[in-house]
Amino acid sequence: MSTPLASQELGAFLRAHRELLKPAEVGLVATARRRTPGLRREEVASLSGVGLAWYTWLEQGRVTASRQVLEAVARALRLDNAGLRHAMRLAGYHESAEDRLPAGLAATVQPVLDSWPDSPAVLLDRHFDLLCWNTPWSALWGAPEAVPAERRNLMWLMAADPRLRTVLREWEPLAMNIFQHFRAQAGQSLDHPRTSEVYRHLDQDAPELRHWWACHSVADLTARTLTVEPTGLTPIRLTLSSFRPVDDPSALVLLFTPLTPEDRTALATLTSQPLRAVGDRSPAHQSLVAISSSASASLNP
Repeated sequence: MSTPLASQELGAFLRAHRELLKPAEVGLVATARRRTPGLRREEVASLSGVGLAWYTWLEQGRVTASRQVLEAVARALRLDNAGLRHAMRLAGYHESAEDRLPAGLAATVQPVLDSWPDSPAVLLDRHFDLLCWNTPWSALWGAPEAVPAERRNLMWLMAADPRLRTVLREWEPLAMNIFQHFRAQAGQSLDHPRTSEVYRHLDQDAPELRHWWACHSVADLTARTLTVEPTGLTPIRLTLSSFRPVDDPSALVLLFTPLTPEDRTALATLTSQPLRAVGDRSPAHQSLVAISSSASASLNP
């Protein structure tokens, strides 16, 4: 729940919006004499369906509102999505696991990913499902389109895609960090069906790593330098960084930037000849195809 300071900040936030809202904006007739700017507390209380005394205490930071009541107050105050999210956070509520990414986020972010022609990049949703990616990503790690949609998830790729283990020298520490970061982010949505589905696929396809997702450790996804060793090329060093789109802070962009001009040149060569990394006829690829085919068959008997 919220702290006393956050409760006071929430009250000040609601009061500021109440004072800015004109009676006509909510369908009320303004009288000639109003001693307070904007709406009166009793008007907001009435529009929200709560008692005047209780709403007064809410603005004073003396009571805690439920999510449903706070949503009603937000509607009465005509808060936009950003305002509602801010009010919920001040009240101690995290975003609902049922929230969805804004429509068109992948289409908005795709040009950003494509603006890095020599740096693999991907957009992940809150469950670490891959939403969009650029050409260098496909060249280095393999085309995500080749993976069944229900398994097109970063954790599944790290655990069950043998190409990553083959190409990425620091596979284990990065994979473990990704699992720890997902566990920290998924703390508020452990009961979401997609979270359960991802863990179920991991359990089916990489049982030897079961102790990883049974672990309870959490961590932030930290920046680091990685070395990849694509077939037929010298090792390439990449710097991993991440950031969250403003439109949806639950989404995540991963960016692998070549460390030196030589690394950039090598990755550009790889991008122009992606089969050197993907290795469609390699045993690793055949293993992935077998996993994917088996998974699809189990889902569609």
